[in-house]
Amino acid sequence: MTPRELPLEPPVDVALARAVPTLPTAPPGRRLAYEPKFDGHRLLIFRLEDAVRMQARSGRIITRAFPDLETAARPLPPGTVLDGEVVVWAGGRTDFAAVQKRAFAASGSRASRLARELPASYAAFDLLATGAEDLRPLPYAQRRARLMALLEPLGPPLQAVPMTTDPGLAATWYEALPEIGVEGLVIKDLDQPYRPGRHWRKVRHSETRDAVVVGVVGPRLRPRALALVLPGDDQPVISAPLSPGVRAQLTTALRERPEQPERSEQPERPAPQPPPGELPTAPDRVGAEIAYLPITPDLTVEVRQESTVRHAATTVIRLRVPD
Repeated sequence: MTPRELPLEPPVDVALARAVPTLPTAPPGRRLAYEPKFDGHRLLIFRLEDAVRMQARSGRIITRAFPDLETAARPLPPGTVLDGEVVVWAGGRTDFAAVQKRAFAASGSRASRLARELPASYAAFDLLATGAEDLRPLPYAQRRARLMALLEPLGPPLQAVPMTTDPGLAATWYEALPEIGVEGLVIKDLDQPYRPGRHWRKVRHSETRDAVVVGVVGPRLRPRALALVLPGDDQPVISAPLSPGVRAQLTTALRERPEQPERSEQPERPAPQPPPGELPTAPDRVGAEIAYLPITPDLTVEVRQESTVRHAATTVIRLRVPD
């Protein structure tokens, strides 16, 4: 098999989930699948003929950030394409800040060191292709069965996420799993093909979630807003204006950190860069582009996301302080 015969190569548009307020149940004659929603880093793994490639949700290729997963994926048959979340476990819980540190700050020797210090696990929730076959048109139930058969012989760090079709068990998961850092469930129709867009559903246990700070808007030690990366994404967004209390917390934390993030090696497929001398930009809550100063991604904040007909706002509640 040559690379040209593989059914899927990066970049591939991913399926997404829309938020719903309560745990849905299936209408008569249909069944739903319920999966834990890990707040990690969305990642597609492509086992090509002679290499492994890893794609973030945005389409960026970030293989070098996860050398441990690249090694783990090599036994997969050529043509395999997995969709899932990278997570890092610490103290029996998933650590969102740790996995983002790896995804955004890792390169070269630093990537290898972080792989030893913060080993990654891959929670696969879909199988998009295998061999020469594109599986996306198949019902989810069939893709799930083939995913389980593929990954079961391999074991960690590549594992399929748990899944149930029992609404009662799903409700139990919803109540119990936040203790290990799982913030909700993703719900899929067993007859559903894999399609880009928000065709899945998700219900979160909390109105707030954690986000990683990747930049500041305004003076470095007295920022007006933050550039944030939210779980499952790798494209920064700009927060709403910060409250005085949050600004005071950040002033103390930022004084103790490097002014600039570590320079990474050239990515395998470079992301768009601003012209020389200009700062990176990210969309704010109403869609405009706002420049921000990048910082080392080792601060985590708790945020609340609110949507209206006109815009979506990401409000920073507080700085997360490590236990």
